Amino acid sequence: MDNPDEIIERLRAMESQELHDLAEAVRQVQIERAITSGDHEAIIARAFEIGFGRDGLGVLPWLEGEVIVCPGAIITKSRTSHRCRFISVDDVWVWDSGLLLREDKRSSPGTHDGFRAVALVPVVDGTEIDVVSGRARSGGHSVEHVVSYEVRGGDLVEVSQRDVSSRNMR
Repeated sequence: MDNPDEIIERLRAMESQELHDLAEAVRQVQIERAITSGDHEAIIARAFEIGFGRDGLGVLPWLEGEVIVCPGAIITKSRTSHRCRFISVDDVWVWDSGLLLREDKRSSPGTHDGFRAVALVPVVDGTEIDVVSGRARSGGHSVEHVVSYEVRGGDLVEVSQRDVSSRNMR
């Protein structure tokens, strides 16, 4: 590979549109690698074994090769009450994300209704991941806690954690 300083100089010499095209090409290659790498079925099977805490909700996401493993769950206590934790990718719920490679859902074990899900998304630099924990009571839903990550240099880097009160939701 070329010297990193030479690569940076070549990049600086490019027109803006060339840089955008190159960034999109890199993104596409990262997605293709995620699609073709690893045994997605085995990753999901293992995630259903280790991806949920004692409370039944999904644990924080993690990297498995070229994919981000995103566990999520909802636990229904009654028709008007539940706890949940799901993941958004670039401000879109993971199940609606254009980056979603695969998602499997299963009924939650135990006495309460609900389900668990494991989604896989590619490791693409710049992707923003939010882990959103919430609760519904008497028909109203509220977000309680958000942990935010960004993919940087192929790693999942925590960038913030915040508690969300109903006062902040206005």
